[in-house]
Amino acid sequence: MRDERVSPALALGVCLAIGLIVAGYLVGDALLKARSAERFVTVKGLSERIVEADLAIWNISFRDAANDLEGLQQLVDANKAKVHNFLLEMGFEEAEISSMPPQITDVKSLPYMDPSRDREFRYTAVTRLTLRSAKVPLVKKALERAGELVSMGIALAEDSATEFSFTKLNDIKPEMIAEATKNAREAAEQFARDSGSRVGAIRRANQGYFTISDRDRGSPDYKSVRVVTTVEFFLTSP
Repeated sequence: MRDERVSPALALGVCLAIGLIVAGYLVGDALLKARSAERFVTVKGLSERIVEADLAIWNISFRDAANDLEGLQQLVDANKAKVHNFLLEMGFEEAEISSMPPQITDVKSLPYMDPSRDREFRYTAVTRLTLRSAKVPLVKKALERAGELVSMGIALAEDSATEFSFTKLNDIKPEMIAEATKNAREAAEQFARDSGSRVGAIRRANQGYFTISDRDRGSPDYKSVRVVTTVEFFLTSP
């Protein structure tokens, strides 16, 4: 009778012992994994390229002056035609050229002008034409010959300027992101070697923003494209 009572108790004790051992193993394994998940390194990777602009915008402004509006309009039309023809002769197309109505100022109506002071011309006009072209080398050539416009009697205004842009960022984005991530992993591997660890999978990654700027002041037709990625890598035991 006594033996019959002991056997079930013994079996229950063994089961409990086994359950505690298994539970302890699982808890320990979970803690080990949790600690492993806490081991990571954060590094940055850089990718930079020098690219040539693929779009040029030349804003051409010039001034005319006259004492009557009719004469002023004739000057504007004549000089506008000269600039337009100059661009066509350089090899640009009509669709690449646009213009805005002239801005006319009556000098005598300006509040800060002395009405008793005689001026050579009463009216002034500022006319703007815009050349927008993907023919960047041709635009640069036209800029070199801009002095011909002055020789034609066209007084180019101070706000005449040229902008160069790079519009094909999406074409190089994937390669630059891959390069930046590779550089980040190399930095992580150096850290891992110094700490006696190995680099594992990516824990988290932040692509960062692409920036496009002039390579330097003297060559705005060349752009520097940069991206910095921030990547977290797991570290594992060697």
